[in-house]
Amino acid sequence: MILREGGASPPAYRGSPALPAPTPIMQSSYPYLSIMKADRLCAGPLFHISSAGHIESGMKKLIALGLIIFLFSMPILLKKTEGTAVDKPPAETGPEEAQAPEAGAACEVFLTVEGEPEPVPLEEYVVGVVSGEMPAGFSKEALKAQAIAARTYALRVTSGGKEAIRKDTAHQVYKPEAERKKEWDKDFPDKEQKVREAVTETEGKVLIHEGELISAMFHSTSNGKTETAKNYGGTDIPYLRSVESPEDADVSPRFEDSETFTLSQWNKKLGGDWNTAKFGTLRLKRNETGRVQQAEANGFTMEGREMREKLGLRSTDFDIAYDPVKKIVHVFTKGYGHGVGMSQYGAEAYAREGWPAEKILFHYYEGTTIKKLEADDPECLKSP
Repeated sequence: MILREGGASPPAYRGSPALPAPTPIMQSSYPYLSIMKADRLCAGPLFHISSAGHIESGMKKLIALGLIIFLFSMPILLKKTEGTAVDKPPAETGPEEAQAPEAGAACEVFLTVEGEPEPVPLEEYVVGVVSGEMPAGFSKEALKAQAIAARTYALRVTSGGKEAIRKDTAHQVYKPEAERKKEWDKDFPDKEQKVREAVTETEGKVLIHEGELISAMFHSTSNGKTETAKNYGGTDIPYLRSVESPEDADVSPRFEDSETFTLSQWNKKLGGDWNTAKFGTLRLKRNETGRVQQAEANGFTMEGREMREKLGLRSTDFDIAYDPVKKIVHVFTKGYGHGVGMSQYGAEAYAREGWPAEKILFHYYEGTTIKKLEADDPECLKSP
């Protein structure tokens, strides 16, 4: 797997060693036809009729006449027969040749999207994902970066269209056109055009690393730097390592947030018997990106990722404060999402600074390249 712009000139009329070049004095109704001077070959009658009514043939003059007719006829014949190839039967084409894709045509893949009645063309699917995953008000280059990442992710997850893909955050949020019309209302025409332009301008483009489609993970907002794949899932992936994304704090409304739980809610979500004493022993172990890798308390141990999921937190960069008087637990978070791969608000920040989509992607997915899949590409993925 890997990783989307006369008529002919008049013929030269040249003389030959046997005959001098003709001298044109007028143009015939046929282009390129020149008529020779009459005094060159036609100074008198070509044959003579006697008083007895017999024709005295002049063989030499007759031969000359034939030569003149032949010479005059050549340009006319050439002109009249020009383009007669259209009268010939077309060359036969075998079935495989007839169906061969044009060079430069897009790689056609249809995706089975769970909940959709019919398979969705890849590029139409990407329009729906960009609309569902990123605000249409974002800069064009951020939208283009999202389109390339979404296309790459979809092709990898579905094995080039062979497997189904979900249309929620388990995979990628996909919004069909009917939903977009309803959500955007009167703004639909403008937003739809903007998103479609971003998708069209990146048609067929995907991210690859060492010849294979990458796992193009992305999230809403980082905590200032992205998370590594190793911290998140245990596997070190070269293009999913931590990079700086400091502008998220300036552009994202989701950079900081807080959640409040009653003590009973906390115990129900995490289990155990939490109390003032137990909160006093709570220790949050952070990794190099500032996110909680593991939480420990008296008789309690849990991975930061699992804790985030159970509590429904926005990220794994969190702090906890317990109010023993009100028996309320306050949780403060930075960032939104798992933190791996491209930060969408980070992409928007860089786009505002003038970064093109490619530079944005290469920043978040280090060591990758972009390739456009086309129908005539031997590596073009095909749906079954």
